[in-house]
Amino acid sequence: MTSPARVFDADDMSRVLSRIAHEIIERSRGVDDLVILGIQSRGVPLAQRIASRIEDIAGHSIPLGALDVTMYRDDVSIRGARPVGVTQVPDVGIDDQLVVLVDDVLFSGRTVRAALDALNDIGRPRSVQLAVLIDRGHRELPIRADYVGKNLPTASAESVMVRVSEIDGHDEVLLGRDDRAASVASDGYQA
Repeated sequence: MTSPARVFDADDMSRVLSRIAHEIIERSRGVDDLVILGIQSRGVPLAQRIASRIEDIAGHSIPLGALDVTMYRDDVSIRGARPVGVTQVPDVGIDDQLVVLVDDVLFSGRTVRAALDALNDIGRPRSVQLAVLIDRGHRELPIRADYVGKNLPTASAESVMVRVSEIDGHDEVLLGRDDRAASVASDGYQA
């Protein structure tokens, strides 16, 4: 892999998450029936930060949870086995609530499709919206984010790496090029 370029530093990430929090409040016209669910793994700390900012602005706590989509993915055979994470549903549940799913990167749309399937097993929200830190394009499914930190058009051989302090010790978003994947992609085969 060639040396990655920094897209966001910690200050950039903080500003973007604050903007997304303001947009969620504005679009939902209040937060009385708002539930925020982070998609495991890096979507969870991002969701916690967005919920905290909304709480600071709105003046009351926001139901917050985590959603693991491992068992709902349709590409497990391609991606390989992964450990199953934790799904935590807030005490208020999701029935008749406005649920905002939060993830770090929107790419093919398969993770979000899996999240929608997982939500279906938990309850029936009134509405579901999607907030992502990075939208890199390359959609394979007709899925679009409602709130985007940054649209970052990428080549299929590039990778977007999101690091959050809660998991990685610091905040940043990097864009790199995997030279091995580039040569494989140019041959018409997917790794």
